[in-house]
Amino acid sequence: MKVGIMGGTFDPIHFGHLAMAESAREIFELDEVLFIPSARPPHKVEKKVTPEVHRLMMTYLATQSNKFFQVSPMEFLRDGLSYTLDTVEELHKKFGAATELFFIIGADSMADLYKWHKAQELLQKVHFIAAARPGVKVDFEKLENFFGAEGMKHIHQIISPKLEISSTELRERVKAGRSIKYFVPEVVEEYIVKEQLYLNG
Repeated sequence: MKVGIMGGTFDPIHFGHLAMAESAREIFELDEVLFIPSARPPHKVEKKVTPEVHRLMMTYLATQSNKFFQVSPMEFLRDGLSYTLDTVEELHKKFGAATELFFIIGADSMADLYKWHKAQELLQKVHFIAAARPGVKVDFEKLENFFGAEGMKHIHQIISPKLEISSTELRERVKAGRSIKYFVPEVVEEYIVKEQLYLNG
């Protein structure tokens, strides 16, 4: 069995996230993609993040129409910072050693993988799929210097649809009273309006 992991704050989740996950699922023939909203991401400790219940609900709503997409609140159920290694180890216990895990990530974030918590150990336990935009090549030189040739066997690159959407931009659009239609699924847009999210930044 092959399971994709799509992590992120999803504040809010948008079509860029969904297209990236679906591309990875199709190319790597993943049996499912598990969306895991981050509870307390280490790199966003100082940033204001929308309460967990709203981010989780938007993720459920956005993924419900795809039978291959699942959502897990597992990081909300753990104390402390949300380290990817802890999540991967928990998933290995759930699915068993025979299941391969594939962490799906944007190519820009992939370049800093060597800075992640216990990165060497992490790369031994999970594959990484770096989703790059058309015409963009990921510079893997630093990663190869850090992880070596053996580690690089767990790093893969795909070209995903070019959707220039940013959660930060979407929050700013809502605050400014501008439309986010066609940036997020309609059910997510309706939820944001109903719960009056992002009106204060």
